[in-house]
Amino acid sequence: QRQMCIRDRRWIINLAPFGIMGLVFTNVVSNGLAIFTQYGKLLLLLVGTMLFMAFVINPIIIFIYLRCNPYPLVFRCLRESGLTAFFTRSSAANIPVNMAMCEKLGLDKDFYSVSIPLGATINMDGTAIYQCVATIFLATCCGMTLTLGQMVTIVVTATLASIGTAGTPGAGMIMLAMVLQAMNIPVDMIMIIYGVDRLFDMGRTCLNITGDISCALCVTKWESKKQTAVK
Repeated sequence: QRQMCIRDRRWIINLAPFGIMGLVFTNVVSNGLAIFTQYGKLLLLLVGTMLFMAFVINPIIIFIYLRCNPYPLVFRCLRESGLTAFFTRSSAANIPVNMAMCEKLGLDKDFYSVSIPLGATINMDGTAIYQCVATIFLATCCGMTLTLGQMVTIVVTATLASIGTAGTPGAGMIMLAMVLQAMNIPVDMIMIIYGVDRLFDMGRTCLNITGDISCALCVTKWESKKQTAVK
């Protein structure tokens, strides 16, 4: 019986590309070539939002806490930690890399030994961004016109759903399905972007983990200042 289940799963996996092709074909027939313009907008919006988070928002947070030029740290995180995350697509697999980098930076192990593993499942800003943009994109593909209130609901729902997402490749798709279901968007629409999710997963994982070291550094410096002030 177990072997039959394995064979059934293999058949499903083998036939999945044809199902995705059918959904994309139906979408193209319904919306015309304009659907490819929507795909381009999705890609540009995701990449632009993630770059804005990595090179604007995160540096501002670092500057507020450390009062120094944040970009040397940002680029070092991307070079030493982000590259590994980009190819492994796993926040959990990147924990040893981040721990080793924190040790090189001379951070207190009592802090980063807790914050790094915790951040690998909680600090999911890349996943939250992806779920927000992808949900709005799929709603548009369904012909839904979202109000401002619905968009705010999507942002809140996606952010909450991203917290605790498993730090394994492809786990974001499961949470995306939950967000779609919460917004009454057909879950099978997720197959439209499933074929290119691997590329998106690389980007969102890279963004997820690069902020972990920055947060660990900020917390360590902040606690050091508090302890110094108490003494």
